[in-house]
Amino acid sequence: MRIALLSYRSKEHCGGQGVYVRHLSQGLVDLGHTVEVFSGQPYPEGLDPQVTLTKVPSLDFFREPDPFRTPRLKEFRDTADVLEYAVTLTGCFAEPLTFSLRAARLMRERGAEFDIIHDNQSLGYGLLQIMRRGHALAVTVHHPISRDRAVDLAAASWRRKLSVARWYGFVRMQARVARRVPIVVAVAGASAADSVEDFGLNPQQMRVVPLGVDTDLFRPLAERVPGRIVAIASADRPLKGIVHLLEALAKLRTEHDVELHLVSRLESGGITERRIAELGITDAVKVVSDLTDAELAALLASAEVMCVPSLYEGFSLPTVEAMACGTPVIASRAGALPEVVGPDGDCALLVEPGNAEALASAIRDLIDSPELRARLGAAGRQRALDRYSWASVAQATVDAYGEAIEVAQAQRSAHADR
Repeated sequence: MRIALLSYRSKEHCGGQGVYVRHLSQGLVDLGHTVEVFSGQPYPEGLDPQVTLTKVPSLDFFREPDPFRTPRLKEFRDTADVLEYAVTLTGCFAEPLTFSLRAARLMRERGAEFDIIHDNQSLGYGLLQIMRRGHALAVTVHHPISRDRAVDLAAASWRRKLSVARWYGFVRMQARVARRVPIVVAVAGASAADSVEDFGLNPQQMRVVPLGVDTDLFRPLAERVPGRIVAIASADRPLKGIVHLLEALAKLRTEHDVELHLVSRLESGGITERRIAELGITDAVKVVSDLTDAELAALLASAEVMCVPSLYEGFSLPTVEAMACGTPVIASRAGALPEVVGPDGDCALLVEPGNAEALASAIRDLIDSPELRARLGAAGRQRALDRYSWASVAQATVDAYGEAIEVAQAQRSAHADR
C-alpha cells in the first residue's frame, strides 16, 4: 500500500503527534508498505530511513528564538502564506488550515501516487478538496481540541477570554471537516466518544486504534532514585494540570524529601513558572526538555512515581511509556486515562482531576510503600506488554485504511454511473 501521512507539525517536542508520526510510519514500513510523510514545521527527526520526508514549509510563526515575528516581504511565496499571516494577525491558530491547503495543492499533482492519504489531526478545509478529487482519506483525531478550549477558557481571566476564544477559532473548522470524512481513527474509546459528542460525528465513522510503545527501550532499570517524581507536559497549559501537582509537591515537602522532574517547555513568565516561585519550591523542581527517547526512558525508569495530573487526555502516551518502565503511575480520573491504565489500583492509582490534596495523598502512599510501588510497577509493565505495541497499531491502522479505500472506490463508481 502506498501511504501519504500528513502532519501539520511533527517534531517530537511538539507532543504526542510527533511521536505518533515517527512510530506509526516505522510500523507501516515494517509491514511492507511505502510511506511518505508530508510535514509542516517543525519537521520530524529520526524517521525510519525507509520513510520519505517531504517538507511543507510555512511562515513558521512559532520558531525559536523569534516566535510571532513580522515576516519579511520576500518570505511570502503564495496565497497560503498570505492567509497564514492574515489569520495569525486575528489571533487565531492558522497552521491546521494553511497546512491542509498546502497539502491539497501537493495532492493535486501527486495524489494519484497514493492508495490512501492519512491526515494527523489538521482537519483543515484542504482535506475536503482532496476528497472531492476522489482520493481515499482517513484522519486521526487524538482528541477533540474543543476540550482544550473549554479548560483554557475556564482558566482565563475575563480580560483574556476573548483572545483565548479567538485562538481556538479553528475548532469549528475541524468539526465541520471531521463530519465529512468517512473513517476517523481515535486513539481511545473515550476520545472517540468525546469526538462524537463535541464534533457531532456519527459513531459509525469511528475506529479506535490505541497508541503503542517500544517496550525494549522503555523498560525497568535496576536502580531508582528515592523521592523522584516525574511528570510530562507537552504544553504549558492548564489542561495538563501541572499547577495542581506543584501544589501537591509543596504539601509533601513538609514531610518527605521529594523532587519533581518536569519534562516540558515552559513559557517564560507563564503560569507554571509563576506557581513554582509562589510556592517556594524552585529547588525541588527540575525542568528539562528536548530529551531523546533513550534519555526519556532512563528518566522514567529512574523515578519512584510518575504523575499524570491532566484535566483531560485523549490517550497519554507518556503514561504507557512509564508503565512499560515499571514505574508506578498516579493519574487523573479524566478523559482516556482510566481506559489507558485500567481499573483503579490494578496498574495505577486514580485521583479526581484538579484535586491537589488527593494527588498529594496518593503520592504519599506510594513513597511510603515499596510493596505498593512494586506491585503497581509490575502490573503496569505487563499491561504495556499485553496491550500496546506499534506493530499492532500499524496493522489496525492499515485495516482502517482498507475501509477508507473501499468508501472512496464506491463513491467514484457512483459518480461514474451518473
